[in-house]
Amino acid sequence: MITLKEALKLSAADIAALRAELRDNIEADGELNAYVALDERGDGVPIAIKDNIQVKGWSVTSGSKILQGYVAPYDATVIGKLEAAGLSPFGRTNMDEFAMGSTTESSCYGKTLNPRDRSRVPGGSSGGSAAAVAAGLAVAALGSDTGGSIRQPAAFCGIVGMKPTYGRVSRYGLGAYASSLDQIGPMTQNVEDAAILYDIIAGHDPHDSTSADAAYETVADKLDAERKLTIAVLPSYVENASEAVKKAYAKAIEALKAAGHTIAEKELLDPKFDISAYYITATAEASTNLARYDGIRYGSRVEGENLSDLYIKTRSEGFGEEVKRRILLGNFVLSSGYYDAYYVKAQKVRRLIKDEYDALFEEVDLILGPVAPDVAPEFGALSDPLQMYLSDIYTISVNLAGLPAISLPVDTDENGLPVGLQLIAAPFAEQKLFDGALSLERAVQS
Repeated sequence: MITLKEALKLSAADIAALRAELRDNIEADGELNAYVALDERGDGVPIAIKDNIQVKGWSVTSGSKILQGYVAPYDATVIGKLEAAGLSPFGRTNMDEFAMGSTTESSCYGKTLNPRDRSRVPGGSSGGSAAAVAAGLAVAALGSDTGGSIRQPAAFCGIVGMKPTYGRVSRYGLGAYASSLDQIGPMTQNVEDAAILYDIIAGHDPHDSTSADAAYETVADKLDAERKLTIAVLPSYVENASEAVKKAYAKAIEALKAAGHTIAEKELLDPKFDISAYYITATAEASTNLARYDGIRYGSRVEGENLSDLYIKTRSEGFGEEVKRRILLGNFVLSSGYYDAYYVKAQKVRRLIKDEYDALFEEVDLILGPVAPDVAPEFGALSDPLQMYLSDIYTISVNLAGLPAISLPVDTDENGLPVGLQLIAAPFAEQKLFDGALSLERAVQS
């Protein structure tokens, strides 16, 4: 598949031919189920869009039955930025319902397959975007990352996925899961393409109250793979990971050393604290955000004998099991008598996590970490909710602390499945992040 950098240099006629080729290939490979619809708008370079990002005139459903029939009345800010740069939204990609999942199995449209091994999950929740890019069915895609939902599917599918600093990319027009954690980011074939797409969508937006009103400088035109950085490694973090992940981690460390970077062994809080703080925070915010889906204002409705009955029937039939589970958890931790014991305590732990990262970034430029405990599992392997939640153990602290991070493939296991690792940077240090990622990408490919 042509890269984004190459596609941006194409003539109008060549872009039209590219779009036609993509349509044909997507329709020919319906089994993959990376796309839920082949909606198109405009005639620019085609970019696949996750099904929770508003595109005016499109049916945007967040992979849920409850939003069937809803048509977006406005564009997300990132969509306007794409079009201003000569790109166009092209197709809605599959996702875990309301971005709540790690496998893209909870979508009302059915599961997406991993193009590297179709018996395995593509990751989640941005599994459709990852699968589309990995299969050559998209030049690049947008995803969203609340606790690893860009980075983990990127790792499972062998592509690059980047989560920006919280507030660097506008959330205006993104279907809300957990508002203090969500970020839109690029999913691409390589690091340079990720930097290009990041530059296009980043920047302050007055429509988003959480958008960072901070100076923004482009990164793609200043990429420097020769820049020497101090990179922290976390030996204890990979102790419980699979042999394939440990091998990839060791390979990446040696590659970074050979490229001239300084490696520093460091430690962070036990990630079990990350899991607890994250799933209390995320479910609490989700239960509040999803209260708006009542069958009255938009989306599907199941009639009842009275208003209360309508709410119950609409939500019972409209929400899937995982979404219901997280709403219940969120309501519990916010309820009277439990708010202080759970939610307030989780916010204190969240602050400790951020403080620890801040202290570490006074000593190092980047952190190298795993993305997932293992390669992409087979379908059904994470059917136990606790096992699914634990699979996010390496990614969620980045969202809790609002940091930027990028996942890229560095190795394969004995079965040829990709193993991705992530680099993490201090807030708004995306230039260092992309420079380090480009260096690592080149080092492991050489």
